[in-house]
Amino acid sequence: MALLPKTLFNASRAALLRPHFQPSTLPRIVGSSFSRFASTMAPQLKDPSLFKKDVCYVNGEWITAKSGKTFQVNDPATGEFIGTCPEFDAADTEAAIRHAEAALETYRKTTGRERSKLLRRWYDLMMANADDLATLISWENGKPLADAQGEVAYAANFFEWFSEEAPRNYGNTIPSSTLGNRVWTIKEPVGVCGLITPWNFPAAMITRKIGPALAAGCTVVCKSPGETPYTSLAIAELAHRAGVPKGVVNIITALDNTPAVGLVLTSDPAIRKISFTGSTPVGKLLMKQCSTTLKKLSLELGGNAPFIVFDDADVDAAVTGAIASKFRSSGQTCVCANRIFVQRGIYDAFAAKFAAKVREFKVGNGFAAGVTHGPLIHARAVAKVEQHVRDAEAKGAKVVVGGQRLPAVGDNFFEPTVLTGMTSDMDMASEETFGPVAGLFTFDTEDEVVRLANATNVGLAGYFFSRDLSRVYRVAEHLEVGMVGVNTGLISDPAAPFGGVKESGFGREGSLYGIGEYQITKMITYGGMGEPLQS
Repeated sequence: MALLPKTLFNASRAALLRPHFQPSTLPRIVGSSFSRFASTMAPQLKDPSLFKKDVCYVNGEWITAKSGKTFQVNDPATGEFIGTCPEFDAADTEAAIRHAEAALETYRKTTGRERSKLLRRWYDLMMANADDLATLISWENGKPLADAQGEVAYAANFFEWFSEEAPRNYGNTIPSSTLGNRVWTIKEPVGVCGLITPWNFPAAMITRKIGPALAAGCTVVCKSPGETPYTSLAIAELAHRAGVPKGVVNIITALDNTPAVGLVLTSDPAIRKISFTGSTPVGKLLMKQCSTTLKKLSLELGGNAPFIVFDDADVDAAVTGAIASKFRSSGQTCVCANRIFVQRGIYDAFAAKFAAKVREFKVGNGFAAGVTHGPLIHARAVAKVEQHVRDAEAKGAKVVVGGQRLPAVGDNFFEPTVLTGMTSDMDMASEETFGPVAGLFTFDTEDEVVRLANATNVGLAGYFFSRDLSRVYRVAEHLEVGMVGVNTGLISDPAAPFGGVKESGFGREGSLYGIGEYQITKMITYGGMGEPLQS
């Protein structure tokens, strides 16, 4: 596993980014000043107007918080200052809701074809500005630039997908049980939607919610993540350029005031729908707050994904799938493999090949050439990862690869880690790690491993590798999760429904089902029909 210490990854970052900086801003590099030079440089966007500091997007305008307060955003790779954003409070949020409420009256009357064209223009603008959006993601989130570029394409595809769904909001004609009645249904927008998004996918989590909301005819107030606000604000700027009407899309920011903003979104009667992606405890709190006005809810919450490798699997394919599932975004996704179960007969072979792949990783700043894995988002994330490793070690697990912080690289870096000899009494068996640590468990039988996989209060995603078709059906049907990956470690796709069961939440995002989360079905009965033809 290659590591880039601070001086080296800053040098690599400088070499990679140098063409994107204005020559007049480059100081002369002399001796040790290179490290300081590299660490104080900020990525230069092709379109600097996409970097929105100290403003939020409300009612088609860029505004500050009424209080004038801001919060600071830092680069998770270097700890350095990126910029400040408005610290919206309850009053600011209420004002944004009022604008969305006013805009709804007109926007809900637009045709599906009009909404389709709007989303398509927004998609085109995202793709045209993909490099800048990827730069912002890597800067504020820390993920390698290549991963950020993949996220931009994935995020934009939700606008494309729902631009195609918007004109197809079909109702039904229903045969009535009463002679003379005619029954049909129509789909209507649910109303103003409050959207609360996480930091791990700063672009995709926003588009996956806004896309179907706008396609259905809803207006939105979106609370962007305090750790990574700039990507969402850049997307808002592209909405403005695409011609999204005033008040239809409102993007607000807050950090310390996040609980107060969330309370307003979940209690204001004008908000008819809440969509939240985040932790299970916060999801439960939001659901409780929504109960006062009985809002429609979509909750995509925490996971504890099992990844099962049966002895009839293609071991090399399973290793590739496990690497993709476990270490994507340094393990900071809700569908990451959290418990890797390997059947005893192939355990040693799988562990050796898996560890060898992890040793090939290159850890460092996301802008440095060749880096495969960046930092964790903040110090709390690093502490949790380290605690899980130490707990497993204390209970008998063996660290095969990694297992330590990387202070020479940066405060938020932790080595990609492989642990063998995992048992069910270790914290990783029951808690989501959300970091670059893979624990390998053994099992003997199909029945045993499915019981172990289901022994959790959450059920977002699950994966398994097998070449036995009968087993594929049996196991897929018995796993208590909302999504199953068979012989693949990557399941996210705008065309596929995303969501969980148990305490991983409810509702589905993406796919043909996604737009229905932002609609109501209205039934209309017309009586006095069925009379004979008049002569």
